[in-house]
Amino acid sequence: MNNKKLKVLDVFAGAGGFSLGFKLAGWDIIGAIEQDNWASETFADNHTMTKVITDKLENISDDNLVKTFNDSPNIILGGLPCQGFSICNKNAGNINDNRNSLFAEFIRVVKLFKSEYLIIENVPNLLKAKYYNNELIINVINQQLQKLGYHVYYDILEATDYGIPQIRKRLFILGSIHPIKQPFPQPTHYVNETKLPIFNNIMKKCPTLWEAISDLPEIAAREGTEEMDYTKPAENPYQIQMRLGSPKVYNHLAMKHSKRTIERFSLMSPGDSLANLPEYLKPFKRNKQGTISDKIYDQNSRRMHPDKQCHTITASFYANFVHPYQHRNFTAREGARIQSFPDWYIFKGKPTVVSQKLLQREGRLAEKHLCQYNQIGNAVPPLLAKAIAENLLQQI
Repeated sequence: MNNKKLKVLDVFAGAGGFSLGFKLAGWDIIGAIEQDNWASETFADNHTMTKVITDKLENISDDNLVKTFNDSPNIILGGLPCQGFSICNKNAGNINDNRNSLFAEFIRVVKLFKSEYLIIENVPNLLKAKYYNNELIINVINQQLQKLGYHVYYDILEATDYGIPQIRKRLFILGSIHPIKQPFPQPTHYVNETKLPIFNNIMKKCPTLWEAISDLPEIAAREGTEEMDYTKPAENPYQIQMRLGSPKVYNHLAMKHSKRTIERFSLMSPGDSLANLPEYLKPFKRNKQGTISDKIYDQNSRRMHPDKQCHTITASFYANFVHPYQHRNFTAREGARIQSFPDWYIFKGKPTVVSQKLLQREGRLAEKHLCQYNQIGNAVPPLLAKAIAENLLQQI
């Protein structure tokens, strides 16, 4: 195992979940680049020793990158948005054209610093996605990285395998200038005991949703604050781990639901969604108050089962899930717990923002930021990143 302090540069940093995992594993987070003001503020406030640039990567010159991050990183992290591979644009052009691909920008940084390692995180569907010329995106990535001298490894990792109380599959692509025997960590937790290998006494049971959040202050819709005291003791090892180093509970503010919405949630059992409601409580058509919509999305506002792992926390999870017992959606802090962010990690910006389509229609794009929920849902779960970082340290 390498004992030197290895340095990390996170170039699509978001709120910092990916970097936090590496920090918890003992790596040194020397730099981050994030274009969104609120996410960048979250990163900077929680990684106080890190140089953070708030800008689009394509706007930052090579000279500025080298000048800012002159302590050359050993690894470059990138949670690239899927659009960064020009997947959706059939006329995207050459992958080396920086105007068409954030992946090309990522490669630019890798070339510039000649890092020993790199990791890209994305959704599993990237493995099936094709480029403008019908070539698989993953093959293009593989070829580009191999040309730069990297050994390339990729795998889909499941968050529950590493003790995160959430069903979340993500693709990780690892590039290394050295061959690696075991590029990704072995599972440490299980969900279904019947699927455990015989005589396996090492793996632990993955926490459930309720085991992750049951110690947080009980609040109803319209209650809670951005900072409040704990009202209960920690009840299990996961909660102890999440509370370590945090004097208070942050970002635990419930949505301001209407009476109709609260009534709607009060009739739901675990597993129910809007599709299971009586007709009179189903959502209205947009801009037609009083007319029940004929489009009911089965995945919206589903009440989560307390004794199972939560469904995938997405950028819009404030509208996806209903609390197991309270008649409201999750708070940002509950989502952060499910993502394995420690309680001391405070998210900046507003909890939610108005529709981005509305902002664009009204010419208010300057107000377009990633709210707390967006930042949490977009993040790599820190404990998953930590498992990856620790495994890599053992290989080098």
